[in-house]
Amino acid sequence: MGVKEHKRHKYSLKIGVITVSSTRNKENDESGKIIMENIEKYGHEVCEYTVVKDSKEEILRALFNFMPYCDAIILNGGTGMSRKDVTVDSIEPILDKKLDGFGEIFRMKSYEEIGTAAMMSRALAGVCCGKLIFLIPGSKGAAKTGCEVIFQEINHMWYELHKD
Repeated sequence: MGVKEHKRHKYSLKIGVITVSSTRNKENDESGKIIMENIEKYGHEVCEYTVVKDSKEEILRALFNFMPYCDAIILNGGTGMSRKDVTVDSIEPILDKKLDGFGEIFRMKSYEEIGTAAMMSRALAGVCCGKLIFLIPGSKGAAKTGCEVIFQEINHMWYELHKD
């Protein structure tokens, strides 16, 4: 089967959203709202949502609490290069498989929008315990770009992950 045939697969996935931020909460989390709107727009369900501080312990606790209920989890925030940006450092070591192409495509699209500053993003995707995990920056623009990339392929990714 080719890519076009794979893209015909339609699933209604349960997707969790974790916003990583020292300044945001559920009331002012614009990026989280954009992601959740896109989840529903593309026919999926928001199964869990939370905002956590930039802390490895809080990030991992939220992720592992979501995993029994979610097919995929999108984390936004904490993917930059500052000392407080620990999302990638928290999640990357627990991934069973890393999908390098996601970060490459995200940065390529970001470059088209913001120029060379896109190189500072450590956007990442992978698989952990049979769940799709996506890490994107916390800005509203990154949330929109991330969703554009994620939702073009998430059904195909789910199919590939669970075939056989």
